[in-house]
Formats: sequence, C-alpha cells, structure tokens
Amino acid sequence: MTLLNAISGVFQSPALYAAIWGFASSFALCVFLVITKRWHGALTMDFTDGVQKFHTAPTPRIGGVPIVLGLLVAWSKAPAEIQDMVKPLMIAGMPAFIFGLAEDITKRVGVMQRLLATMASGLLAWWFTDYSLSRVDIWGVDWLLHYTLVSVIFTAFAVGGVANAINIIDGFNGLAGTMSTLAFIGYSMIAWQVGDTVLAGSVLLLAACVWGFFWVNWPFGKLFLGDGGSYFTGFALAWVAVLLIERNPSVSSFAALVVCVHPVTEVLFSIYRRKIKQLHPGHPDRLHFHSLVKQRYVRRWFGGYSNGVRNSITGALIGLMTVSAIVLANIVHASVSLSALTFVCLCLGYIGIYARMVRHRWCSPIEFLLVKPTQAPSHIA
Repeated sequence: MTLLNAISGVFQSPALYAAIWGFASSFALCVFLVITKRWHGALTMDFTDGVQKFHTAPTPRIGGVPIVLGLLVAWSKAPAEIQDMVKPLMIAGMPAFIFGLAEDITKRVGVMQRLLATMASGLLAWWFTDYSLSRVDIWGVDWLLHYTLVSVIFTAFAVGGVANAINIIDGFNGLAGTMSTLAFIGYSMIAWQVGDTVLAGSVLLLAACVWGFFWVNWPFGKLFLGDGGSYFTGFALAWVAVLLIERNPSVSSFAALVVCVHPVTEVLFSIYRRKIKQLHPGHPDRLHFHSLVKQRYVRRWFGGYSNGVRNSITGALIGLMTVSAIVLANIVHASVSLSALTFVCLCLGYIGIYARMVRHRWCSPIEFLLVKPTQAPSHIA
C-alpha cells in the first residue's frame, strides 16, 4: 500500500502542472528540431559510420537541447520551493551539457574533457547547495566522508561516473529515455514516501522533460539524445540521488544505487572487461549488454522487421528493466542490508545474463568474472 500511495502522491504533486508544461515544451521543441534538420543538419547530424553506430540514417543528435529548455519552462511554472531546488541543478549541469553539446556539434571534444566537465558539474552543485555525499553506508568509507574535502571529491567522481554511464547505455532508440524517466520517477516515489515532497516534485519535472524527448526518439529514432543530453540527464540523476540520500537519513544509499543499477553496472563491467583484455577503458565496441541483446535475441525473434524497428524493440525491452529496479528500491529503501543485497543480486543477475549471451549457456556470474582471459579469450572484450 505504501508503494501505491507513493505512485498516487507523485502524480498528485503540486509540481504536476509544471511537469506538464515541461513535457509539452520538450516534445514540441524536439519536433521542431526534426522538422528543421535541413537547416542545422550540417552541424548536428549523427552519421552511421562507427563501431557503436546501429542507426541506419543520419539523425540529429541534439536531443539534450529540448530537455534543458523544457526544464527551464517547467521551472518557470513550478512553485517557489521547487524552483529553489531545481535552479542550482540547472546551472550546475551546464558544464556537462555544454561540453557534451560541443562534442555533438564538433566531434572534437575528448572523453577526458567531457568526464572532467561532468565532475565540474558535481563540484558546482556542491558549491551552490552545500550538499555532498557524507555517507554511502559502508563502514570505514563513511568515516572518510566526514572530511569535507574527501566528501566533495568523492561526490564529483560519483556524479561524473553516473553521467558517463548514461552516455554508455545510450545506444538504441528509447533506451536512455525510458531508463532515465523511470529512474527519476523511482527517486520521486522514494522521496514522497519519506515526506520530502519538494524533492519529489522537483524530480517529476526532470522525468517529464525527458519523457517529452522520448516520444520523438522512440520508436522511429527521429532525434537522438546526444552527448549533451546524456551527460546532463546523467548528472541530474546523480545529483538527485545525492539530494535524496543527504536530505533523508532514513534512505539507504544502496537504494539510490538500485534505481540506477543498469547504467552503474554497465559502466563498471565495461571497464573491467576492457581491462582484462588490456584495452583502454573508453575503447569502443559492440559488446555492451544492449548490443548483445539485439545481436543474440532481438535479431532472432524479430528477424522479419527492419533494423530500425529492431533497434527500437531492443531499447524498449532493456529500458523497461528499470521497472523492477525502482519497485525493489521503493520497497527496501529504508533498510541498508536489504537494499545492499538487492543491489548485489541485480548486479549478479546482469552479469549472469551477459555470460549467457557470450557463452551461449548459463554459468555462475562469479565463475564468469574470475575466469582468466587465457582460458576463454572470447567471452570478454
């Protein structure tokens, strides 16, 4: 009943009116960018060459612009207390957004520069709000986080990591949009359950703006999120998690991780498998979880459909995995042990499914992680 009350409460929030404005503005601006792509396409198109490119036609990749502008419209219509919470987030998110957008347009902004920009956004958010992670519910680490310098640096790294994780999973129509919207709603529901209605309403605005983009991105892939959109959305998700944990001591930090378990696990596991093969952590490949789902299953199950349709099916299927994560997070958010166990189980489940896709048989996730590359060089790349 508590979960149902949270769902009902979120969608009866005073911020709902502003969220509707955000959705409508974001959607309208996305449609406008698609209609006018012949004017800006020379700068904004994402072409089809590249190892991680799955789309079949050049497409504008500046979906972050409507999300940011839609959020600005929603902010202008929101109650004062929600405006006070959203304003620092919007301003602090600008380095992540601007550097990502610069990459979308110029294709010349390096990975390290973008990572530093997302970390700078985390530092700015702390500067404006005085919030930084003071606990992660791990003994010893929490003691270190009582030192402000350690706390701020750790927060900046965490924010940068989540922002880049959203960029990594942004591979198919609807994937990042579905996952991010659901994650925002999941955080909003937890905030509502613990009585933080201001945070719940603020997060609802973010969910609405991303959702407006989603309906132009999916199913036909008329507009892509791009680096600007993925970095800004990832930063916003990370900062909402920081606010949820720091403003509400009853919420386990692991519950915040559970909500974003897919992108967090994806980025950590991608770094691990590339390290095993002695490749650079940013080395592009087609061995991400979402890529394998399409190659192993969607291509076989929906072989009669076009590649574009299969891309959209893959994005929706994997994006909807977040539903189970947000439901579980809302159930166990008050318990450190249960939320930690949930996070570990979901991570192992991810690795188990990944192992099944590359080995073509079920095996222990632990065995899969510990196997040496000389024993099975084909399963990690």
